[in-house]
Parts: sequence; structure tokens; C-alpha cells
Amino acid sequence: MIEAAADITEDTFLGGQLRLKQKRSGHRAGHDAILLAAATAAKAGDRVIDLGAGIGTAGLALARRVAGLRLGLVEIDPVLAELARSNAAANGIAAETIVLDVTADAQAFAANGLVPDSVDVVLMNPPFNDPVRHRGSPDQARHTAHVARDETLNAWVYAARRILRSNGVLTLIWRADGIADVLAALSRGFGSLSILPVHGEAGRPAIRVLVRAVKGGRAPARVLPGLMLNDESGVPEKEVKEILEGRAVLPLAEP
Repeated sequence: MIEAAADITEDTFLGGQLRLKQKRSGHRAGHDAILLAAATAAKAGDRVIDLGAGIGTAGLALARRVAGLRLGLVEIDPVLAELARSNAAANGIAAETIVLDVTADAQAFAANGLVPDSVDVVLMNPPFNDPVRHRGSPDQARHTAHVARDETLNAWVYAARRILRSNGVLTLIWRADGIADVLAALSRGFGSLSILPVHGEAGRPAIRVLVRAVKGGRAPARVLPGLMLNDESGVPEKEVKEILEGRAVLPLAEP
């Protein structure tokens, strides 16, 4: 059940192309989800699953760019899942919303129509803050959305690998200082990696990595030139503005 109207805001994304309702407190949709959508390659007819979809931001942003997807939004929190369902309907986007823990077993996935080797594309923005270095929020939903346990990344990658078909594609976003963990998790069953570092400012270390991986892929890994969100004076780069407004995509999404 969606919470009281006073606890919900309606915000625009993609330069007004997408209007999403979300909780006023707790985890809020932001740039990470839009960058993830802009990094994900898909085509009409693809079965696309957004794992940990929250209110549906990344999956719906992708569906707004690529018409004709068979989109599934998987979310553990029933309130967020209901918001995702409502957001899809309000934006005229066909999507199935599934209340499911990404770390659930194969039987639970199959019971929700997510059988092995049945999906073309998975995108995901897992909880990635290190609980040792980041104090978790007292808001339980926000804590769940942000703070990773030791096994979080491996469990999410495993779930994606199980449901993806051979040569299916996984796109994920993670914190840049955890790139070694990403590479380790993807070493089992994935290859043909493309890695895009994301920098908050020019001349500063990357804060995020966007990674595209192919199930069973064998091509060498490649590291792309970094994306700078802001210039030296803190002004958003023109390229980033175009991406956030839905007028451009990232190289990972290009053929």
C-alpha cells in the first residue's frame, strides 16, 4: 500500500520525460539510476530485469529510451514495489513488478517467472556502501538500499548470472574503490567486460564504476575513458546534462 500523500513527492527525471513518485524520506532516486539506464544496451523485444529496482527509476528510464521492452522490476520492499508499479502505469510503460529478495534461491525466482536462462538484459544498482566505513541510516529502508554486507555483490551477480541467457548482458554500478570486488564477482561466468569510471570532478579519483559484462563472454576487458560529472569549477559537464536529460547515452549502451 502506498504511504500517505504527505509522505510522497513527485519528481521529474530525463528532462521531464519521466515523472516518479517516491518516499520523501529514506532512499531517494538520483543520478546513479539514470547513469545506469544510460549505460544499458537493449532493443525492442528484449526481456529486461531491473534487480533492486526501488521505485523503478533505472528500468523505467531505460524503457522510456527503448520502446517495446519486456520489463520486470524486482524489489524486496513492498512499499517501493507498489510505487514502482504505480510509476510504470502513470508513465504509460508496461512493466511487471515483482516483490522478491534478490538473494532468494532459484525456486523463489522461478515461482515469480524468473527461470534460469530466460532474460536478455539485467541492470542493477546493488547496495554498495561498506558498513565498516559508512554509518548506516536509522531508516531501515534507506539502510537496506545503501549498505552492503560482505556477500551482497556476489549474491546479486549470481542471481543475474542464473537468469541471464547465454550471451545475455549485465550492467551494474558500484563504488569505484570496490572495483576489485566487482572484478572478482564477475570472474565466475562473465567476460567481455567494459568498465567506465565515473569522476565527480576532473582531476579527482573516480567515485563510481559502470560495468557491462556478458554471460559467457570471452573478449578482453576494456577500460573506457572516464566520465567527468563536473568540471574543475564544479559546473556539470554538457555531456552529463544531456545524459541526465535523456538526450544521450553512455558508450556502454552503444552497439
